[in-house]
Amino acid sequence: MRFRDRSDAGKRLAALLQSYADDDVVVLALPRGGVPVAIEVARALNAQLDVLGVRKLGAPSQPEFGIGAIAEGGIRVVDRDSAAAAGLDEAAIAAVERRERSELQRRVHEYRGDRELPELTGRTVIVVDDGLATGVTARAACRAVRSHDPARLLLAVPVAPPRSVEALRSEADDVVVVHTPASLMSVGGWYDVFDQVSDAEVLRLLEEARSPEEEGTP
Repeated sequence: MRFRDRSDAGKRLAALLQSYADDDVVVLALPRGGVPVAIEVARALNAQLDVLGVRKLGAPSQPEFGIGAIAEGGIRVVDRDSAAAAGLDEAAIAAVERRERSELQRRVHEYRGDRELPELTGRTVIVVDDGLATGVTARAACRAVRSHDPARLLLAVPVAPPRSVEALRSEADDVVVVHTPASLMSVGGWYDVFDQVSDAEVLRLLEEARSPEEEGTP
C-alpha cells in the first residue's frame, strides 16, 4: 500500500478525483514536494496546474518544529500552543514571519515569475501536497485560496493522519486522501522514493504542464 514515488501517489490520488473531470478545475501544488503529485492530478483531470506559495514557520532554535505557516496573499496561521512551547512571544513570531515571508516571495517569483495566480473565483480549486503531518501549512494554503471565492475548494493528499484530516474539514469543502494511517511518523515513510524536489524540477514540471495549453493542443 506504500507509494513508489510522488508520481505514483499522484496517479492514485487522481483516481479518487475523477468525479471532478468535467468541472472547471485549477490544481494548485504546494511546492516543492506537492508538484510531482499535482501534475498527475492535473493531467488526469485535464486541468490547469500552478503553484501556491506557502512556507512553514519554524521555531528559530529548532526549524523543523513548526509553530505555524504563511501563504501568499498575507495569510498567516499560528499554532499558539506550539509557539508557547517553543517560548516564542509575538515579537519573536513576527521576526520568524518576516524572514520566511522574504523566502516565500523569492520562491513565488522563482516559480511563477511575474505571473499572478490563475483566476480562482467561481472555479473548482484542488490544493495538492505530497502528504500532511500537522496540516498547518495546508490550513494556510486553504485560507489563501478561500480568499479568492472559489466555487469549491478541495484539499487532496496521498497520506495524512485522521486527526489532521478532520481538523482541515472546516477549511475545505472536502479533504481527499488515499491513506489515513492511525499513526504517521513521517510522510516520507509512506514512499519508497522520497527524494528532495529541486527548484529546477519544479520549474521543469510547471513548464511541461503549461506547454500543451500554450500550444493549443488538448
